[in-house]
Amino acid sequence: MNLDRKTFLRRLSAGVVGLAAVGSVRGEQRATLVLPGYSERDPEPFWAAIRAQYLLTPGFAYLNTGGLGPAAGPVLDVFEKTSRRLQEKSETGHALFAEARKVLARFLGAEPMEISFVRNATEGNGIIAAGLALKAGDEVIFDEHAHPGGAFPWINQAKQRGVVVRMFEPSVADAAQNLARIAALITPRTRVVQVSHVTAPTGIVLPVVAIAKLCRERGIWFHIDGAQSAGMFPFELRAIGCDSFATSGHKWIGGPHETGVLFIRREKLDEVAPTIVGAYSSDQADLSMAMVFVAGTQRHEYGTRNAAAVVALAAAAETQERIGRERIAARGRAMVARVRAGIGALPDVDILTPANPELSASMISFRTPRIAYDKLFGRLLGEHRLRCRPVSEQKLDAVRVSTHLCNGLDECDRLVAAMTAILKTT
Repeated sequence: MNLDRKTFLRRLSAGVVGLAAVGSVRGEQRATLVLPGYSERDPEPFWAAIRAQYLLTPGFAYLNTGGLGPAAGPVLDVFEKTSRRLQEKSETGHALFAEARKVLARFLGAEPMEISFVRNATEGNGIIAAGLALKAGDEVIFDEHAHPGGAFPWINQAKQRGVVVRMFEPSVADAAQNLARIAALITPRTRVVQVSHVTAPTGIVLPVVAIAKLCRERGIWFHIDGAQSAGMFPFELRAIGCDSFATSGHKWIGGPHETGVLFIRREKLDEVAPTIVGAYSSDQADLSMAMVFVAGTQRHEYGTRNAAAVVALAAAAETQERIGRERIAARGRAMVARVRAGIGALPDVDILTPANPELSASMISFRTPRIAYDKLFGRLLGEHRLRCRPVSEQKLDAVRVSTHLCNGLDECDRLVAAMTAILKTT
């Protein structure tokens, strides 16, 4: 079949060219995770079967999903098989994005057209910061516990466009205080509020539904850095009411490295100008100056992407749906509660993450005046093979623990025993 340039470009933008060549991949897009039946009376065999799917070194306890979540073996199989099939035909696999977009939309409580695949939460945050029509003197509010990937895009806009950055310290007391602290910073020049859904250094869950309502009433754009929430516990973005949301796929969702998702509410799509565009950003088949973007958030995708990684990210999300997302959230909270009970009983341990279940989930940060946080991190790793995460942000000087599908109650107990031993020698 001969295609003229105009027809070829139109079909390329629609992801049709090469569809037959990648069709054989579709049967390999789902992870083949075999699960035993779940028993409320004895759930440990269920969780042990899931832990067995990870490739982590035996005896090494990985407690840093909040930094980089390991992908389960079946998810990696999807990634490898998809990549090989695409290489056999030397196709981009862009036609596979449509199904993956549906999966992630369902996973996040959004519509497929509101979902764009990005490289990580940082890229998604940057698209929003650079794409909104802000000018010198406009104000942006975000939390002091924001990850650099959430803070730096706005600080960059302060340098480039004269945007004014205002920050609030997250409260560990209750959700109302966090809402009040944001409200106190709002002025007639406030254009954007961004919060960490779950703060990276301290694991505080912020009241995004209430913040969304506040911003909507004031006509303020509300963006969520969801790097720590997607895959940790279930939620629906349309129900939250935020204008945009960015997350990484390589943390709690358990997807491959360099995967992420950007959500922009369909009613607000045209308020975020694409900063980098290319093939797939537009359906137009010529090089006219019209530059009409595709209807959805995928206008922020451009050029050739790693389709195998996107397919594997969708497989990871579907795997969590099979396991049960509320079940996963409850398991993570149970493990954090076990850690809290153990180290909370030790002398001179300060737990930074609130015990209030409204404000916490599957991460816990703590410190002790007896030993510097970096030395504590080093001893947990070197002497006890416990990989946590040192917290240096805002001089918090703590250690953070993340509990997820690759972890077990035995590792929580190992952490408590390790802290007990370390404190006895300091």
